[in-house]
Amino acid sequence: MSIQENYNKIKNQLPDNVELVAVSKTHPVTAIQEVYDLGQKVFGENKVQELTEKYPLLPNDIQWHLIGHLQTNKVKYIAEFIDTIQSVDSEKLLKEINKEAAKYNRTIKVLLQVKIAEEETKFGLEIEEAKILFQKFVDGEFSNVQITGLMGMATFTEDENQVRKEFKVLKDLFDDLSTTNPLQTLSMGMSDDFPIAIDCGANSIRVGSAIFGRRDYAQS
Repeated sequence: MSIQENYNKIKNQLPDNVELVAVSKTHPVTAIQEVYDLGQKVFGENKVQELTEKYPLLPNDIQWHLIGHLQTNKVKYIAEFIDTIQSVDSEKLLKEINKEAAKYNRTIKVLLQVKIAEEETKFGLEIEEAKILFQKFVDGEFSNVQITGLMGMATFTEDENQVRKEFKVLKDLFDDLSTTNPLQTLSMGMSDDFPIAIDCGANSIRVGSAIFGRRDYAQS
């Protein structure tokens, strides 16, 4: 199917309350523009260098989300324009985002990335670390960031019960934290598992290959 057909198929599956982040990593500006022209305004990139190369070539009302692991020394390159950083996995990184956002008199939205997968390769905060960091935010420690929600990635497996169990961990944490300071965004689910994620309470999904086709990693 074409990109347009893929995009429309995904959109038709989504409830009104679920945000689609179109993950455009490794895909050309022309493909991003095509999806933008279909009405999509939220795009996700994994790497800072790729994002900073694409950003000036595309419409300035795109809401860019950084969804990949972010090194503290790269924050300065995106702080002026990034809408949301979904991959905050340490207090050190949150402090750096806060510092760089202040230079532009901005408030940058962030999601705390929580480690819910049993795979060893995934980044993310442990549950208790996320609770402590969120409480520091609530107490006013980070004036130039807004923690708007949580993000997590389930184990890459065909075991649906395993995936559901991991998504439920994140949904439970989301509900727990929201009792004191309501959160808006629960980002779970990608091309292979987003229907399960939505069923488990996700209101934001990150979909790339199901829209753009297989990624050309030789270009990444």
